[in-house]
Amino acid sequence: MDARQTGRRIMNELMGEGYAEGKDKKKNAFTAPLNEYSEEVCFGRIWARGVIEPKLRSILNIAMLTALGRPNQLRNHVEGALNNGVTVDELREILMHTAVYCGLPAAGDAFKVAEEVLRGRKLID
Repeated sequence: MDARQTGRRIMNELMGEGYAEGKDKKKNAFTAPLNEYSEEVCFGRIWARGVIEPKLRSILNIAMLTALGRPNQLRNHVEGALNNGVTVDELREILMHTAVYCGLPAAGDAFKVAEEVLRGRKLID
């Protein structure tokens, strides 16, 4: 299996079966190179390394995306983190930790994104 195929498998494991195929339906000639880069490099090479378990990678992504102020990617990775076994309590603690190191505005925005995902999954009221 080449890196791109491996990446697609990992994406489907992280985001749910059919995720990569759903992205295929949305891509076009303009966005295809970025999608392929993500599949091959991000997921097929880095996520596939196996040294750090997927749950820890998800935790790292949540913290980094909060620090960078990237709500769209954060939303995707909150979904993935939940799929990788991060609990609601752990997610809250990760975001509380970012409040100290990334600042309250960044953490506040991240809490809003996470709350939307959690409500959508009916994990909170």
